[in-house]
Amino acid sequence: MSRSLFDPGFEGLPQVLPIFPLPGVLLLPGGRLPLNIFEPRYVAMVRDALGGDRLIGMIQPSEPGDDKGAAKVYAIGCAGRITAFSETDDGRYLITLSGLIRFEVARELPLLSGYRRVAPDFTPYRGDLEADTGPFDREGFLETLGAYLKAAGIEGDWSAIEDTENEHLVTSFAMICPFGPSEKQALLEAMTLPERVETLTAIMKMAMHEKQKDGPRH
Repeated sequence: MSRSLFDPGFEGLPQVLPIFPLPGVLLLPGGRLPLNIFEPRYVAMVRDALGGDRLIGMIQPSEPGDDKGAAKVYAIGCAGRITAFSETDDGRYLITLSGLIRFEVARELPLLSGYRRVAPDFTPYRGDLEADTGPFDREGFLETLGAYLKAAGIEGDWSAIEDTENEHLVTSFAMICPFGPSEKQALLEAMTLPERVETLTAIMKMAMHEKQKDGPRH
């Protein structure tokens, strides 16, 4: 993963991190996630982040919220830095988060302007700040990917895919493929690139198997 000169080093990571819980949305280190921010609490969150270190933690709810409180979230999320933003006339922010490093939720902190914050533990994921060049069977992965995209009716630009380096290729497809929250979380929690490839391959094969089992509907 190539680092921007504006990205903080490990020692510069914050002790307090705002979080944006979204089900089925995955941000990985090195990935880019466009977001349309319109809820007042999250507009406040982005405004505060822009005035500080520009870091926001993307994390998935682990179960639905209710009237008694906010939804519980998974223990692991990914911090992203706002690398592009614009304002709209109707009071929204359009931002791009660039994935930096994963984190564990050490504890949740009091709300600020309606949005949630945590004390993050980045230590287990210090390696996210460096490129992951772990070897894997690229040819086998591309074969499974091609079969999955065909089964899902998704067009793929194979000339661009074949020119894409390993980490970016795996990160991009892990983020954009339409998997459920538990599958997305499994991809996030895979510790290395080969583990993520193994997990992604298994999820794609399972999705194709379920599609074949359902069969055509008339």
